[in-house]
Order: sequence, then C-alpha cells, then structure tokens
Amino acid sequence: DDLSSDQNNTSSVMMMSTQVMLFLLVWFCCCCLVVYGQSPSDRAKALLAKMTQQEKFDMVHGSPGLYVGDVPANSRLGIPAIHLEDGPQGVADGNVLVTAWPSALTVAASWDTSLMQQFGAAMAQEQKGKGSNVMLGPMMNIARVPQGGRNFESFGEDPYFASQMAVASIKGIQGEKVIACAKHFVNNNQEDDRRTVSANVDERTQWEIYYPAFQAAVDAGVGSVMCGYNKINNTWACENEHTLGDLKVGMGFEGWVMSDWGATHSTVQAANAGLDQQMPENSFFWTEARRSGQRKSSQDGACR
Repeated sequence: DDLSSDQNNTSSVMMMSTQVMLFLLVWFCCCCLVVYGQSPSDRAKALLAKMTQQEKFDMVHGSPGLYVGDVPANSRLGIPAIHLEDGPQGVADGNVLVTAWPSALTVAASWDTSLMQQFGAAMAQEQKGKGSNVMLGPMMNIARVPQGGRNFESFGEDPYFASQMAVASIKGIQGEKVIACAKHFVNNNQEDDRRTVSANVDERTQWEIYYPAFQAAVDAGVGSVMCGYNKINNTWACENEHTLGDLKVGMGFEGWVMSDWGATHSTVQAANAGLDQQMPENSFFWTEARRSGQRKSSQDGACR
C-alpha cells in the first residue's frame, strides 16, 4: 500500500510539472526562438524531452531573485528566466522610476475598451523595461463587497462589463510580449480575513457572476491564472478540484495556474486539483515532494 501511494504521488507531481513547463516553453519558443519548420509546441516538446528531472522541478516553484517571483534560467538548454512582477496597477514592490498609473477602476469607468487596451499595453511596456516578463494582473474579482480593499484594481461589479474590460487589458499586456496573469481565481472578493475565509458559492452563481470575466480571459488567450488565498466552499482555492477543474476543463484554459504568494497548502492535493506552480518558494512543490518520494508524471504535467 505504501508503494502504491508513493507511485500515485509520483504520478501527480510529474504530470503537474509537464503541463506548466510545456506552456512556458511554448511561450519561450514563440517569443525567443526562430527555428524554421517546427511549431512552437513542437519545439517546446523537444526541449522538454531534453530536460532532467531536476530541471523540471526547478520550473514549478519560485526561487529567490530580484523580482517578486523568479524562476531561474536554464543555461544548458537556453531557456530564459521567468521574472514575475506586480501588478495590476503597474510595476510595484519597491521599484523606482516607475509610473503611478490611474486605478484600473478609473480607466474602466471610461467605458472605453480601446483605452483599457492602451492602459494594459503601457503598463506592460514599463514591466518589460524593468526586465519582467510576467505581469501579475489584471485583477478581475467582482466588486461584491463595497468596502473591498482591492476594488480599485478591479473592473467593477458587473460580470459582462468586467469581462469586456478584462479582454481589452489582456490584449494590451500580451500584445507587448508580456504574459498576463488573471487573478485571483476565484471568489477572492474581500481583504478582511482573506487568508482564512470560505466563500460559499453555488454553481449557478459561479457561472453567472464570478466566472464570466475569467472565461473571457481564457477565450482571449491569457497565459496564466493565479489562484487566491481564500477557501471556496471550505476548500482552499489553490487545491480546489472543482473550481480549478471548471477553469481547465469547463473553460478550456491551457496556460498555467500559479498560487498567490503563500497560498499553497499541500503537494498532492494541490497538484491533482490543477495547481501548476507554487509561488514564491518551494515548500510544497519541491521540498515536500522530495520528502514524500513524489516524482515523475505530475511534474511533467505542470511543465507542459
């Protein structure tokens, strides 16, 4: 029984790793490599086949670095570093000589999607100028609680309106060859007790109110999604098989899911539910995986 359990754990972690790596490698091949006669997906798969187990694990968690989130470069295979930086309101985290942008909610109040696209593009240009290639935004949670501490970063309370603004923002960001990150999936609608609260939401309400902006983001080709701190129906968002299944299967999301910073609570349960990358460190998606003897299939799955 112990051997069977270890094999199941191994399968979970390696599958998870392959999924996230293949997406990141496809992005890398699209933006950085010119190899005639091969699609980005084929080039990514060829790179993945050359990676060692350690190299795969190195891509499914954060490491210390100069940005709020870092994944080191793979110099052996020529894979560049991934630099993740806040946020929905422009370059943050102590960076200097950066723009103090208007709030996303202010831009949304223009009802002008072309302006929102320009807003996203301008922030992405500054992100790129500071060396980051993943912008941790847009922030797309519905403004359910009027006193919500991050409503100013959102697109308001209307699901359809928020969806249109999310698409415009993502097109602007990713048009500058910076990966957008739709956050926080999902029901992260208040700051009070956000690391402990459970948002208990029925299926119809999810699809009619809280999912539409994320569905629109997926349809627009968003590269990454961040799961939140909160619980959903008493299960942590970053190990919630139901909601992450809705994202990956129901909505057809093909990018990678990263945790909010410190929002990972397990290894196997999170990996099996659909979490691809722990941020900003490796307490569960490397250290605990090694301790538990987990290796092959899930790791490959997340890297894909």
